[in-house]
Amino acid sequence: MSEFIAVVGSLVMAAQPADASGYRLEAVPFTSVHVSDGFWTPRLETNRVVTIPFAFEQCEATGRLANFDRAAGAPGEHEGFFFNDSDVYKVIEGAAYSLAIHPDPELDAYLDALIERIAAAQLPDGYLNTYYTLKEPGKRWTNLRVMHELYCAGHLFEAAVAHHQATGKRTLLDVATRFADHIDATFGPGRLGGTPGHQEIEIGLMRLARHTGEKRYAELARYFLESRGRAEGRAEPLYGPYAQDHEPVARQREAVGHAVRAGYQYAAMADAAAYLGMDDYLPALDALWTDVVSSKMYVTGGLGARRSGEAFGDPYELPNDSAYAETCAAIAGALWAHRMALLHADARYADVLERIVYNAFLAGVSLSGDRFFYPNPLACDGHTNFNQGTPDRAAWFACACCPVNVARFIPSIPGYVYATSKDAVFVNLYMGGTAEMRVGDTPVSITQQTDYPWDGVIRLTINPERPVAFDLMMRVPSWTGDKPLGGSVLPSHLYSYAEGTDEPHELLVNGETAPERWSPGGYRRLTRMWQPGDTIELRLPMPVRRVVADERIEPNRGRVALERGPIVYCVEGVDNGGHALHLVLPDNASLTAQPRQDLLGGIVAVTAPALLAYYHEETDSVATREHALTAVPYYAWNHRGPGEMAVWIARDASVVPRPLRPTIASSARASASHTWSSDTVRALNDQAEPKHSNDGSIQRHTWWPRRGSTEWVQYDFARPTTVSGVEVYWFDDTGMGQCRPPRSWRLLYREGGQWKPVEATTPYTAQTDRWNTVEFRPVTTDGLRIEADLQPEFSAGILEWRVR
Repeated sequence: MSEFIAVVGSLVMAAQPADASGYRLEAVPFTSVHVSDGFWTPRLETNRVVTIPFAFEQCEATGRLANFDRAAGAPGEHEGFFFNDSDVYKVIEGAAYSLAIHPDPELDAYLDALIERIAAAQLPDGYLNTYYTLKEPGKRWTNLRVMHELYCAGHLFEAAVAHHQATGKRTLLDVATRFADHIDATFGPGRLGGTPGHQEIEIGLMRLARHTGEKRYAELARYFLESRGRAEGRAEPLYGPYAQDHEPVARQREAVGHAVRAGYQYAAMADAAAYLGMDDYLPALDALWTDVVSSKMYVTGGLGARRSGEAFGDPYELPNDSAYAETCAAIAGALWAHRMALLHADARYADVLERIVYNAFLAGVSLSGDRFFYPNPLACDGHTNFNQGTPDRAAWFACACCPVNVARFIPSIPGYVYATSKDAVFVNLYMGGTAEMRVGDTPVSITQQTDYPWDGVIRLTINPERPVAFDLMMRVPSWTGDKPLGGSVLPSHLYSYAEGTDEPHELLVNGETAPERWSPGGYRRLTRMWQPGDTIELRLPMPVRRVVADERIEPNRGRVALERGPIVYCVEGVDNGGHALHLVLPDNASLTAQPRQDLLGGIVAVTAPALLAYYHEETDSVATREHALTAVPYYAWNHRGPGEMAVWIARDASVVPRPLRPTIASSARASASHTWSSDTVRALNDQAEPKHSNDGSIQRHTWWPRRGSTEWVQYDFARPTTVSGVEVYWFDDTGMGQCRPPRSWRLLYREGGQWKPVEATTPYTAQTDRWNTVEFRPVTTDGLRIEADLQPEFSAGILEWRVR
């Protein structure tokens, strides 16, 4: 089993000759698949008319585009993050895909003008990076670990290939190849040694090599891959597991660190294995895939359990309310699964692809196309600011990698539907429309009609230019439970269905039941001499099914998730009287699929007789009352304002957590001198118990990016309260970030509107992985304040602050 892939390179690859990529299957490119159905057509159009223009507007408003003008000589300083060039390139890539699918003279002209601005910023030696040109012109290539120069270059290369394919114009491709030539002349044996801190250039170089036929670009990608985990020839020390730079890539066996970085690395390894014949990468890719689907993937297909480091957690570490599951990581996961399917001709990878696309990815963008999730939790209390500082979908982010990645991924989705080999056509995804491809020397057109994912009937009409014999390989999804390889949620035992299904799928050719023949990879194989007008009908049963998790996933013990077809469901408070976290779905409750054209753009909801658990104060116990449960697709949650949400629902009331008793701290109003946009002051008094100082499973407050300053947090009490002690759990992200415990701190109390120091009877400590307790002579006050002196080179943060 094998690899991650990242980016739409797989689609472009498919447009090349059959042996260009080295993969076992070639994807039918998105330009040859014309989607026309009730589910994906509106999303493709929304991306074209809303998301892409909106992303360009945001790039203009935030100075991302002006940076290129200033790098070309216009007055002004660099604005925003050092990696902001990459956002512009990603939107261009998405616009190019959209342009290829839907010709638009206005968009074409806009891209021409924008590319002129980018080309003007390129230096005579080919170098192109607005941050270093404007901010640190003498320091290029001196901080590869952090500064994303090579990452930005990779996204430029991908955008350039996409634009050339869509328009035939070389304007951006010429910029890209000049920059690639500069990098090739700078790095490599006998030249500057270096390893990209954030993987991506490897994919861009592989894609540029396939498109231009210039194999040295692929060899440069190989060099960057081979430099990981090796200290020789490098000025910097190894970056460690966070950046997958802890051991040579061919020896890596466990997915660790930043999930998006990992995905992009595995993608490039897969390309190298196929295109350059680097077979020694295959065992690593197989082991990495198995590690993820067996212990590190959410039921939605999401990747990355920890907010700290946006990283994979330990095996079975899959929290729900603090799940990171970044939208970019979902995209990397979908691309990875697709490349796996191409490499192995195995339907199980396409099953994972489908799960990610309909759930983990699609949740990341609103139906309107202009509001986004950065992380994608599987539970929410409606108050926690999980989405980069808000409990709601956001219009944009300072670090905007997710919105622009959405803009380029959606128009590529048609390219995942079909793949071909020399004598076979593989149908991997189901969506209405037409497609053109070649089987051998024969052009073949396929028309697909379906109301998928709401209905399981799929009709295909095959129209070869002339009668031709080939195998048509139809994927029977694993969620049907009806295939020789077994019906499973993932190709592992991480999740399983609570009950079987007695409804078999049906497959008919020209109205007659087809012989049951399966490929080793789990496709139904139809072998015949195909005539123009031949029809196929696949009937997939779509009962609502309960999913249970491996008992080692602690938060899901005693809980179930709901699925119907490829869709994972959740319960939202807005449909359930404000409640989601305290609902109980008994095992014997009947589940009903209910079409709702009036809701969330038209969905199939799930209803069931259930219970609502509540705390009975008089008996100090949890009681229940009857409740009519409604569940909606997970991708559609948070379209009606913030509120409670849960994917995993309790099976009995004993699993429902009791409400926490109010404390002095939890009853106080928390505030701070400054709070980083992705953190929250509510973390100070949410009564979460840290496991350690870098516990990414809970919320945190940090003063990032302030360093070396004096900062404060404070509690305001509703009435004067007598207090005599505090406990503080300091945040520390050593190895991943720049937060450490403060150099010193002190506690103040408010008296007569003035802040005064308490008379401490124990010393102030700032140790990690423990509570730091300070006792003091009792005071009666309406407020407490912590003042912290930050270390000169570091910021600081607090996971929890208790008061006694």
